[in-house]
Amino acid sequence: MENCRIMKRRLLLVSNSTLHGGGYLQHCQQQIQDFFGKNVKRILFVPYALHDRDAYSKTARDKFKTLGYEVDSVHETPDPVDAVRKAEGIFIGGGNTFRLLKSLYDYKLVTEIRKRVLEDGIPYMGSSAGTNVSTISINTTNDMPIVYPPTFAAIGLVPFNINPHYLDADPNSKHMGETREQRIVQYHEEPDTPCVLGLREGSMLLVEGSKATLLGSTKARLFQRGKHTTEYEPDSDLSFLLTDAQ
Repeated sequence: MENCRIMKRRLLLVSNSTLHGGGYLQHCQQQIQDFFGKNVKRILFVPYALHDRDAYSKTARDKFKTLGYEVDSVHETPDPVDAVRKAEGIFIGGGNTFRLLKSLYDYKLVTEIRKRVLEDGIPYMGSSAGTNVSTISINTTNDMPIVYPPTFAAIGLVPFNINPHYLDADPNSKHMGETREQRIVQYHEEPDTPCVLGLREGSMLLVEGSKATLLGSTKARLFQRGKHTTEYEPDSDLSFLLTDAQ
């Protein structure tokens, strides 16, 4: 059964929805079309990461329409669980990761989304916070804990964590707070913590079954507990992240 689940898994995990100098999802629109393809006609959008769900769903709906897809927002449906059960594809947008995960648990969607993606093979796209919740946990989000979800455990579509918007330290900065790298190292000071893939803005991870490929225009940085960090160029094969015990 587990093998069958792995073979069906299809994910597009994007670091950020807007890249400097471009519009909403403009930098990854070709990858979106390649990912959802022509068989998917309607995409279920999850806007829970932002407070104004109506405005957020309009932004997503307008963009996806230009790409040839209709969008239904889960917050507009009378039964969110049923909407997930009927979805052809899912897109979870960015915002505050804690607010997003709490809402997913409040509406009892975590298990349902996991089942639809891993057992039924429907495509899942996440951006920023939507990428965070696809992983083991939201422990490596950049967001403030403005609300308190029942657990930091997330949907678990991949066996590692991601840090979206990964930012390199600026050697000329006078800022004295921790760098992103230092914060992830602190996470790995705790026992039994999985590896963390730092996705810089402009990068995304495509997962198809047991294959994972880094897409986009920027490199990614991999953090593994007790090991040196590693840089990966776009188009790198990162399938080992899906199979290795981290």
